[in-house]
Amino acid sequence: MSDEKKFAAFICTGCGIGDRLDAKQLEMTATRDGKMQSCHSHEMLCSKEGVQLIRDQIDNEGANHIMIAACSRRAKVEAFNFTDVAMSRANLREGVIWSRPEGDEHQETTQEMADDYVRMACAEVRFMEVPQPSEEQGCVENILIVGGGVSGMTAALEAAAAGFNCHIVEKEGELGGWAAKWHKRIPYRAAPEGTPNTLTAHLPDPVDNDVADLIGQVEASDKISVHLNARVTRTSGAPGRFAADITTESGSTTTENFGAIVQASGWKPFDIDSLPEYGHQHPDVVTNVELEQMAREAGDGPIKRPSDGKEVKSVAFVQNAGQTSTKEGYLPYHSGIGDLISIKQAMYFKAQNGDDCDTTILYDNLRTPGAPGEDFYRAGQQKMVIFTKASVDQVAADGSGAKVKFKDKILDEDVELPVDLVVLDIGMVPNSGPDPYAANESLEGMSEEEQEAVKEELESETAVTVESILNLDYRQGTDLPQLKWGFTDSHFICFPYETRRTGIYAAGPVRRPMDIKQAQDDATGAAMKAVQAAVHAAHGEAVHPRVGDLSYPRFRKEGCTQCKRCTVECPFGAINEDEERYPLFNESRCRRCGTCMGACPVRVISFDNYSIDTVGQQIKNVDVPDEFEEKPRILVLACENDAYPALDQAAVSGQEISPWARVIPVRCLGSVSLSWVTDSMNNGFDGVIMMGCKRGDDYQCHFVRGSAMAAERMAKVGDTLSTLNLEPERVVVHEVAITDIERAPRLIKEMEDVVERVGLSPFKF
Repeated sequence: MSDEKKFAAFICTGCGIGDRLDAKQLEMTATRDGKMQSCHSHEMLCSKEGVQLIRDQIDNEGANHIMIAACSRRAKVEAFNFTDVAMSRANLREGVIWSRPEGDEHQETTQEMADDYVRMACAEVRFMEVPQPSEEQGCVENILIVGGGVSGMTAALEAAAAGFNCHIVEKEGELGGWAAKWHKRIPYRAAPEGTPNTLTAHLPDPVDNDVADLIGQVEASDKISVHLNARVTRTSGAPGRFAADITTESGSTTTENFGAIVQASGWKPFDIDSLPEYGHQHPDVVTNVELEQMAREAGDGPIKRPSDGKEVKSVAFVQNAGQTSTKEGYLPYHSGIGDLISIKQAMYFKAQNGDDCDTTILYDNLRTPGAPGEDFYRAGQQKMVIFTKASVDQVAADGSGAKVKFKDKILDEDVELPVDLVVLDIGMVPNSGPDPYAANESLEGMSEEEQEAVKEELESETAVTVESILNLDYRQGTDLPQLKWGFTDSHFICFPYETRRTGIYAAGPVRRPMDIKQAQDDATGAAMKAVQAAVHAAHGEAVHPRVGDLSYPRFRKEGCTQCKRCTVECPFGAINEDEERYPLFNESRCRRCGTCMGACPVRVISFDNYSIDTVGQQIKNVDVPDEFEEKPRILVLACENDAYPALDQAAVSGQEISPWARVIPVRCLGSVSLSWVTDSMNNGFDGVIMMGCKRGDDYQCHFVRGSAMAAERMAKVGDTLSTLNLEPERVVVHEVAITDIERAPRLIKEMEDVVERVGLSPFKF
């Protein structure tokens, strides 16, 4: 392709655009104001003939920068899929004619909106470059799987079935993890197909543990290598070119290359000994984990109590032991599957110790999620397991047995229940490494020396209690970031299996508590994501959420001040530092969010198809009327993942959007540069609205920290406005969900009201 930029514009008159707008005027706007070398109109650009018109201009006329004025950039993406050129789109359908009422009294402002969007799209494409992959590289068809439990083995088998070689690194001397130690497992389904759903129907029983079969499949696969008694002692590189040092217990180390990584490091039991009120120090008070071993040792025979070896004739299960409480030492969450486990274990006693074994489950909030669900609960009822809604106060020794003191919530009375054995439902604690952001997110505003001192202190503290799992050679830390409570950050709505480290996927109970079936389903998803990451990295393409995007950060080193904001603020650890301490961009780690670009105070970071100029020039090419016309201009910087779709859907549903608004989609609010705000104010805009995703623990941001970073930066914008003698309420940041189709236009109307109250910008004069 020629290095010379050749521009062509295309205007669609279909979907009512030609009926509401003056297409000839739009063509003139594109060629005169937009500096397009040619402009073509078509009655339906997304049709076969319309697409061919664009393709002919590319192939025969050499157009390599094209502007399409038609529907939203979120629509017709397959039809307008021209990956060999730079392309911008002007949203005339949803953004103009569908969001503005009909009638002669609205025609002028509607046409002005359309003309502005054409100018903006032309300006955007003029400052774009055609994205090129960083470098073509072969696909590394190896997947590293850290953890040899059910999740890790399932991930390996699924990736192997897709043709990839897998290396399982397991710290223990055998595969299987905790699940291999269970006596039986929870069934994967409810009552068998064809069984009538009645109280007399056959209900599911605990199922024989088949983890050994899974281990056999792994050992039989010629695509899976297993490293037992081993750890990952160093991980470097990026998706498509990870290198991992695998060190065995004996000290020998081998280095392997991988296209992607799955962390399936599993869980560990909650330490109930830290809560003496549950009486675990007594031999006849055991955890549900310990009971599995007791049942397994008993085989088909009766389960016996530890204190004297006598057969258990009465047993009480204490649910939620040490869970769902904000009290010190307790788990603040519920592990979800503990009630199913207790039902399963109660059935052990009915099967092995006889129907006359008194079996009581003391629960506060019974939960039976997943496939077996209600039927498994009813199976326990059918076997005469007693379910008592209770609040347990204490578990204490009682001679050779134990005694549970609780409040019966149905009868509203205090009860003491003597039993041969008490089983505590303890929680699942994720087996995660140290959270890198526990140190890094508290360092803002410190000098470099202070930051290093704090890091060393935190690392020395965490090294004692939390061992690194991946030992990443990343500036932002050695392990995967965590959301809360130690679970790996992997948002179930926005990006299941994804972590904040591109090409590294979490699976199984390290993400959240889950049973065997849930862990296997989870591992299958993570394995497929890992395969996708390796293949995309080979082509230099982004994986998530801008799948297939070839652009990556371009860095002008000579302008860099080494402020390190880009390296610290990148949500995905994509930026290291070179030997001179300049930013070192790892393009295949990058999610293309642009947070580094928004963080850079000297504007030396950009993408080929998204930069300070591609947005800044859109702002500068809006026709801002003078003060005598009394037509305000409101700039809306809308997140392309939530806010922009919400505005599109508002237009589809007939919601009216202010004629004074000019909406620019941004990859993420984290990419917003303060220069865009100051430029818009200097150019006479009367207000600026930034619409990003929900932030916080329950964030909806596809780029995790983008909205939070924007809010932190814009909290200081008031000082800038003061220097310009402008009211601070002229610039606002809102959290907008993709479902806010009524609220999003209302937020623009609220800014319109603010402008009416404080007056037009003095920069119009």
